[in-house]
Amino acid sequence: MKKIIIVMAIIIMILSLNKKEQVRIPKESIRFRVIANSNKESDQELKKKVVKNLSSEIIEMKNTKNIMDTRKYIKKQLPVFTEIVDKTINQYNKQESFHINYGKNYFPEKEYQNVIYPSGEYESVVITIGEGKGDNFWCVLFPPLCFIEEESNPIEYKSFVKEILKKYF
Repeated sequence: MKKIIIVMAIIIMILSLNKKEQVRIPKESIRFRVIANSNKESDQELKKKVVKNLSSEIIEMKNTKNIMDTRKYIKKQLPVFTEIVDKTINQYNKQESFHINYGKNYFPEKEYQNVIYPSGEYESVVITIGEGKGDNFWCVLFPPLCFIEEESNPIEYKSFVKEILKKYF
């Protein structure tokens, strides 16, 4: 009987942890998005290279103290963003056009790690490569929530409850 109660409690815990919730990024935020030309492997790789080559500029934004400082930094660095994207595209011998827009941009609904981010118009920097019909990379520049990692060091997420179940059952 004890085992049944324990198993039921664990199942209820797992179900409650996996419940999707509506979470909002703070109202005072600035998002970042890079949209690939298409979902072809070469276009997705180019998108990843653009993000990687912009990573030092993105990381530098962590030093801004508030949203106004971040806005100033972005406006000042837009020519640098343009140069980096242009060099990246040329480096990979792509003939893609691109467009960078800083302002209010549409973001579709996004689910990430069981959190739903609602669609809407958000202050953001959006880089569209070519036709912009492919999957995209996105994160939040302010508050600084962009986690750009090297592909060789992926983060591994573990479930505490799953580890307990493995250990005892």
